[in-house]
Amino acid sequence: MSFDVKTILHIDASARKTGSVTRELTETLVKSLATANRDAKILTRDVSQGLPFIDETWVGATFTDPAERTPEQRLKLAVSDTLVSELKAADVVVIGTPIYNFSVPAALKAWIDQVARARETFQYTENGPVGLLKDKKAIIAVASGGTQAGSEIDFATTYLKHFLGFLGITDVTVIAADQLMVNPDKRADAISLAEQLAA
Repeated sequence: MSFDVKTILHIDASARKTGSVTRELTETLVKSLATANRDAKILTRDVSQGLPFIDETWVGATFTDPAERTPEQRLKLAVSDTLVSELKAADVVVIGTPIYNFSVPAALKAWIDQVARARETFQYTENGPVGLLKDKKAIIAVASGGTQAGSEIDFATTYLKHFLGFLGITDVTVIAADQLMVNPDKRADAISLAEQLAA
């Protein structure tokens, strides 16, 4: 990857800790990126451990001027502030996610809701919303049992690409180990592609 990488954000969403194809793929990607960029800092975020869901207090806090937020509001946004800071710092975002029931795991959706912040990661303009996270790359490593990545029933990779683009991250690559119940060999093919892509 001919790209100066100073910080890598490594996100895993699979509920499985052992035998996870997406975890294997992201580990391969991050190791290869780190080898090619030896001074790069790696930020690791395992969202499967659970993140808070947004609620009324959270929403109210995000629409309150930062200087006027109450202590309760600042506390409510503390996790979100950390996640947003990680995302802003990253030059490359590596996301590993299985396709659960045609879409992303609820844990990854919780991360998405926490980092989608007006005036932080996107802004509203007279021409509509504009992403604020420019000049970043993202690699999505996805695995599925039967859903074909990019197909009309794949609401995971298409959604993630749209969401990242909404934040301004338009350079997005998908590595798919999909339909593994039909073709188990796709696992090895995806790992090989991950090694080549990050080199």
